[in-house]
Amino acid sequence: MPELPDVAVYLETLAARITGKRLIRVQLRSPFVLRSVDPPLAEAAGTTIAGLRRIGKRIVLVCDAGGGAAPDLFLVIHLMIAGRLRWRDTGKALGMGGKLVLAIIEFEHGSIYFTEAGTKKRASLTVVRGEAALSAIDRGGLEPLTATLAEFSAALARENHTLKRSLTDPRLFSGIGNAYSDEILHAARLSPLKQTRTLSSEETEQLYAATQGTLADWIGRLRERAGGSVPEKVTAFHDDMAVHGKYKQPCPVCGTPVQHIVYADNECNYCARCQTGGKLLADRSMSRLLKDDWPRSIDEVL
Repeated sequence: MPELPDVAVYLETLAARITGKRLIRVQLRSPFVLRSVDPPLAEAAGTTIAGLRRIGKRIVLVCDAGGGAAPDLFLVIHLMIAGRLRWRDTGKALGMGGKLVLAIIEFEHGSIYFTEAGTKKRASLTVVRGEAALSAIDRGGLEPLTATLAEFSAALARENHTLKRSLTDPRLFSGIGNAYSDEILHAARLSPLKQTRTLSSEETEQLYAATQGTLADWIGRLRERAGGSVPEKVTAFHDDMAVHGKYKQPCPVCGTPVQHIVYADNECNYCARCQTGGKLLADRSMSRLLKDDWPRSIDEVL
């Protein structure tokens, strides 16, 4: 799922192309993508894009109908796991299977193609009227890049969860998901299963600095890779990530093979040497299966 750094670069590159431009129409290719009825999608036709916003992992197009009033129509795009946005100048072909296209947002000089790989149809487009209705979509999480240390600490302390769960909870922090939480916790040298209310003030400062540093660093990397173009290859896995998607590969800090815990549709990746003092975290399924044979430290598996 595209997370804060990916969405930030989407916003930058799309804003450069469509801010101040007239939206001709939104063409639906899949009826399942539209998750609202009122206001009708047709109202967006003829409006001018006044700007773009991010709400968590959602992308918001602000549509101005003119007449002097403040813009109050919003197109809210949630990419979910496999949704992506692709820009094509007018006259340029998309060059991919038509079945992947959910909607086309058309302008005179080009179009945004909203696509989704797979068959689960989780990605969505919602039309919202008014700031109050837009605010209702917001899960309320703290913006990690602009938060103060005091605000960050307060958000962590609201509920006693594991660090992994807290960082990815949209009610606590905005825009952080499975991939970047792994990278943040590795940079902070903290266990993903450490309870938030057991953090020392020093550990909280480490996590705060790692959160802001990791997210800012990856925005910069992805911005550079995009080179001003709307990103085509948005993925949760990058060769230069430290631990996410790196199971059994060497940690870039200490060289120890990266470990993981698999649960539901996600996994948590970590370095036992850097983050847990050498302790192997219990995998819910495998540790129960192996019981006494489950290794307790990284040294037992090396």
